[in-house]
Amino acid sequence: MIIVLKPNSSRETVDHVLECIEAMGLTPHLSQGVSRTIIGVIGDESKLRAAPLQAIAGVEQVLPILKPFKLASREFHPEDLVINLKGVRIGGGSLAMIAGPCAVESEPLLTEVAEQVRAAGANILRGGAFKPRTSPYSFQGLGREGLKILRAVGDRFGMPVVTEVMDPRQVEMVVEHADMIQIGARNMQNFDLLKEVGRTPIPVLLKRGMSATVKDLLMSTEYILSQGNRRVILCERGVRTFEDSTRNTLDLSIVPNVKGLSHLPIIVDPSHATGRPDLIPSMALAAVAAGADGVHIEVHSCPEKALSDGPQALVPAQYAELMTRIRAVARAVGSTIAEPEPSAEPALLHS
Repeated sequence: MIIVLKPNSSRETVDHVLECIEAMGLTPHLSQGVSRTIIGVIGDESKLRAAPLQAIAGVEQVLPILKPFKLASREFHPEDLVINLKGVRIGGGSLAMIAGPCAVESEPLLTEVAEQVRAAGANILRGGAFKPRTSPYSFQGLGREGLKILRAVGDRFGMPVVTEVMDPRQVEMVVEHADMIQIGARNMQNFDLLKEVGRTPIPVLLKRGMSATVKDLLMSTEYILSQGNRRVILCERGVRTFEDSTRNTLDLSIVPNVKGLSHLPIIVDPSHATGRPDLIPSMALAAVAAGADGVHIEVHSCPEKALSDGPQALVPAQYAELMTRIRAVARAVGSTIAEPEPSAEPALLHS
């Protein structure tokens, strides 16, 4: 159920409604906009039907949420979510330009790449410390040492950092070093992991599973949101089809599709989607034109020597050229690329 409060309700009114809902054994989830306050009510459906929610003082409307993903639905949160990641606004027309190597291999290499992508306009640095690989004999990442390197390099260039977590036991360690947690495609339906990151205080970048529908992705998001973490960014990185000329098939229709269904920001990863550097620029530009809230691109100074996913990485010069073109498309569709900077703003904003 959604409870819509009367316009410009006072803090006391909001608190009274929340107390009434909790007294019924139900769980309220507050969403406050500029002039409207909406409360999502989660709990036993029979209690919801029997509860006289409309009679609570301050309540204007009680509406059913028709989508199975309650907290991720635009019904619950009509306004676009804008996340502030250390000064980088993501969503609402502000683009997250995430760039860096697939894996943190060494401090000198990450420093070299970070300096160049930062100069090109990237505002978030990526690098994996824990790597889910198809083969158990492939490079698995540097672990804690990789996290320390990522943190140090991000701080040096004033860039917030994002890295992947693969196991609930790694979450505390990753939160200690990263500004945003990435959940990879293989773990999109690792529900214990989703619940664990849902209890963390930092934003989560959730990648679409290789065979997941849009509904599957949003239901996975619900696991995170239900634990209290409302700062979730979705990521399209291609799905498995019968096509074998690309690594995956990039589904750009998901961008406007998700924006119609949910208030959450969505970015696109053309590196994993295509697996081909020659296709990455076109797909990145198309993603921004489609209304994506950012682009996630792998960049390596020497792809042929990369320990992970070298064949799908751009070199820094290619990334710089692409960023020039992305800015032009962003201007055309009314989007901007935020500069990372220290900020005293709250981590969760509304547009």
